[in-house]
Amino acid sequence: MDDPLNDLEALRAHAAARLSAHRHTTLPDTPGIRRAAVALCVVGHGGAPSVIVIKRAYRGRNAGQWALPGGRLEAGETPLQAALRELHEEIGLTAAPDAVLGRLDDFPAASNFTITPLVVAVRDPGPLTPSAEEVHSVHHVPLHRLAAPDAVRWVPQPDGGQLLQMHLGPRMVVHAPTGALLWQFREVVLLGRTARVADFLQPEWTHR
Repeated sequence: MDDPLNDLEALRAHAAARLSAHRHTTLPDTPGIRRAAVALCVVGHGGAPSVIVIKRAYRGRNAGQWALPGGRLEAGETPLQAALRELHEEIGLTAAPDAVLGRLDDFPAASNFTITPLVVAVRDPGPLTPSAEEVHSVHHVPLHRLAAPDAVRWVPQPDGGQLLQMHLGPRMVVHAPTGALLWQFREVVLLGRTARVADFLQPEWTHR
């Protein structure tokens, strides 16, 4: 059997099956909480499946933070529509609805957004054209790196609890919310484990 960490077609079948079995959590609408959607997008890169992570432009909301392509829902949009629209607007990648393999849990971000993550796998993404207004840089994280034991670190906090750090590359340390979504993808899709993320600690600088 082909290895889903090293073969995009195997990953598509593998992810679709595990996401279908995952009973994702959908958070209800709450006054004052806005909705957003992100695309956890896997493409072939350097001969192996990789997930696209962006660094936001050094301006506006979430300046310079690690993120997945995505943003708030426009009036009348579904999370799926918003995730695919933002994927195109932010990095120039067009994905058809049949590229969507499933979804993970809604995440209650401390910035007063409920984030819905859609898992997408695109066979031929073509050249990416990131928006200079929104994206500083685009990065490809190989799935074998995301699944590596040393990718996950839990840092004890002075007031109790542990802060997740995803160490995904040189000078690439990703915290919740984005780190939580990548961690759940790793656990559910890549490692076949049950995992929830709604109670993950979020650094103070992500609350804005």
